[in-house]
Amino acid sequence: MMCGLLLARAGVAVTVLEKHADFLRDFRGDTVHPSTLQLFHELGMLDQLLALPHSRIEEIGLRIAGRHLRIASFRHLPVAAPCIAMMPQWDLLDFIADKGAAYPGFELRMSTEAVGVETDDAGRISGVTLANGEVLASRLVIAADGRRSVLREAAELPLEVLGAPMDVFWFRLDKPPGMASESFGAIEAGHFIVFIDRRDYLQCAFVFRKGEADTVRARGLERFRKSVSDFVPELASSLESIRDWDQVKLLSVSLDRLTRWHRPGLLAIGDAAHAMSPIGGVGINVAVQDAVAAANVLAGPLAKGQDPDALLAQVQRRRWRAVTRMQALQKFAQDRVIEPILARSDPIVRPFLPARLLDRIALLRRIPGRIIGLGFDRVTIESPDAGGN
Repeated sequence: MMCGLLLARAGVAVTVLEKHADFLRDFRGDTVHPSTLQLFHELGMLDQLLALPHSRIEEIGLRIAGRHLRIASFRHLPVAAPCIAMMPQWDLLDFIADKGAAYPGFELRMSTEAVGVETDDAGRISGVTLANGEVLASRLVIAADGRRSVLREAAELPLEVLGAPMDVFWFRLDKPPGMASESFGAIEAGHFIVFIDRRDYLQCAFVFRKGEADTVRARGLERFRKSVSDFVPELASSLESIRDWDQVKLLSVSLDRLTRWHRPGLLAIGDAAHAMSPIGGVGINVAVQDAVAAANVLAGPLAKGQDPDALLAQVQRRRWRAVTRMQALQKFAQDRVIEPILARSDPIVRPFLPARLLDRIALLRRIPGRIIGLGFDRVTIESPDAGGN
């Protein structure tokens, strides 16, 4: 959607495909980081975006061994909105779609699923095949169809799997009256839970060892509810609303990347190019950075009718270091922090030293705040505006 908006803004005819009839999917990532908010600021759209319902996170904390510790702060980031905006992803997508619709070259086709690619006689990808049998021809196909991308598989792009030691149950809870507005993680031996403040409810992530979803379910809902309430006793009454496992959605965590994001006629971006771990909630924001980088490289030449194939590798080069560095940090956190916690049976009697230092020294909290909030090699809007705005 973001790439389509920027390409249409440059005067390129764009068709964005969405297989569903609307964007209303629960438990999608809803964290709009400072890096993404800054891009909307550069487009002159930030005030309108932040007029939509959202909550703001300026600091992230952890509860360890009964203590609340401050871990990361976004307050000092050099951007227009130094915070994370917690905004339903459907609102964000509707906002971008509305902005895209202002450009004559922007077309959004809902209920339209791409199921494969078309190739010409030279082997170049020349369009996509839709679920209804229609073939949609295109000078360039941009695959942004997620971590189980049908298009990247059809294009036979090479995938490197980095692995993840955990999976996640996502669910929501009503906020008890009087509960402070905060987002935080909670750690105890064998358990790690994240609570994301969404104003009137909490979006919760219950982390467990990969492949053990059926084991957790087999223990029963009562034990599941107790595991959560032991972390945050004030949520005990809210947890009574979890009466069925259908209310608890499984996220199978992946960490992987294409070693080559492109072939003639096709470019993969976002999760289709590199599935990110949920650690830090950076997935949407890394994907948006990909979209901006792709538009920066391709929008002008496409608007002039030039062949994009020779430019596709440049998009990957611009984004490779940022993506691989973030994935390296996520893998370190998975393997060295989360997996040992999930495997641990003895009680945690004292917060870990790094967490204590971050809580004690405010200046240190700016480091994880900058990495989570801005990522690496942050991009800016360089693609042309055909309207001259």
